[in-house]
Amino acid sequence: MSMRKKPWNRTDQPVYSISSKIGDQHNMHIATYVTPISMQPKQYVVGIYEGTRTLELVEQQQVFVLQLLAAHQYNLVPLLGKQSGHQIDKIQRLQKRKLLDQWNDFYILKDALSVVLLQGQTPIQTNGDHRVYICDVLSWKNLNQGEVLTLDYLREKKVIRG
Repeated sequence: MSMRKKPWNRTDQPVYSISSKIGDQHNMHIATYVTPISMQPKQYVVGIYEGTRTLELVEQQQVFVLQLLAAHQYNLVPLLGKQSGHQIDKIQRLQKRKLLDQWNDFYILKDALSVVLLQGQTPIQTNGDHRVYICDVLSWKNLNQGEVLTLDYLREKKVIRG
């Protein structure tokens, strides 16, 4: 099976959610183009999909929360990754399901494994479909034990294709 996969799909990647805000406007989004890139200072590189509500909010404040998702949270991907914050209020839907807490004035998913508060630097402009930010870690917290949600698990559950 892996020999038929494209090179970028052969390695399993963790699945994150970004919690972003400006004022009282909040949103969450799925992110998989995320990599720690420096130990001192601790930094991540994060790709945020162009045209999203999350990108609009991050562009204004450049501070956001990266949440490492647990495997059992796979059912949140259709809401957070396949629907637009321009059309629906994702936070309201998550609040109705009692899935949210707050941390550093951001909404976070209660069942996430960990959260990292990031300060994005000037984005790197590419001709691709994601805006790239190099981010400094401002704060972090481990929330829960559990298995990490990965792209392979999403494929196994048929939430995403191959």
